[in-house]
Amino acid sequence: MQAVLSYPDISPEIFSISLFGFDFALRWYALAYIAGLLLGWRLVLRLVRTPALWPQGRAPMTAEQVEQLLTAVILGIILGGRLGYVLFYKPGYYLAHPQEIPMLWQGGMAFHGGLLGVMVAVIWFCRKHRIALLSAADALAIATPPGLMFGRIANFINAELWGRPSDVPWAMVFPTDPLGLPRHPSQLYEAGLEGLLLGLVLLVLVYRYGLLKRPGLTAGTFFVGYGLARIVIELFRQADAQYITPDNPAGWVIDLGAVGLSMGQLLSLPMIALGVGFWVLAGMRSR
Repeated sequence: MQAVLSYPDISPEIFSISLFGFDFALRWYALAYIAGLLLGWRLVLRLVRTPALWPQGRAPMTAEQVEQLLTAVILGIILGGRLGYVLFYKPGYYLAHPQEIPMLWQGGMAFHGGLLGVMVAVIWFCRKHRIALLSAADALAIATPPGLMFGRIANFINAELWGRPSDVPWAMVFPTDPLGLPRHPSQLYEAGLEGLLLGLVLLVLVYRYGLLKRPGLTAGTFFVGYGLARIVIELFRQADAQYITPDNPAGWVIDLGAVGLSMGQLLSLPMIALGVGFWVLAGMRSR
């Protein structure tokens, strides 16, 4: 029998209370969003309070504007993440059950949708306050990896979005898996690659090599880095159930023969293209 690691049985709820007939619970998933937003906010504050990091020694926004931008980003994450999940992953289900679309507490957020929501919010905010858009995008690129890391750890605690069946020594049997198979803990792979490693690389490039002095270069590096990381991780992550059929057990959205593309990989390709576009803009501006 294959040896597997024991899954740490952690309750998705940190605590719950009942008041006046209503049940309230603080979940790890919500705490991950809060921690990611707060840490990202503190990172951006530190960046704007270090003018030497920016072009001409001037930060693109004030500390007060960073706090205002946080509100716009939160709305973009919530609306974009939820609508992205509805449209990208389960459009048929939510078309039949539209009343469940606002039920965020049931889970279901898409990173790519949240990213689109944040982009719209940031463009609107920068136009309103006359803030350099490329530099604002650079600042938010630094702020994003912590949220990705915490979010994937919360996915692991919730025993959701687990990996493909595997015989590696660190495979785990997740309690939510109806097949009870040993699987890759792909949530932890994502936390380490898309969150921790990508975040550290960006910080080194910014503080050691002055990446922020060329507007757009940091944001481009984030988009390309995340897109490549997500494409690699999808090789180990179980495809969403709606894409798995007897003829397509791997859950490829686009079948290329021996291999294919999952929905996560397909959505990551435009991110890589967008990152390259930011690199081109940064190069044009520097010339």
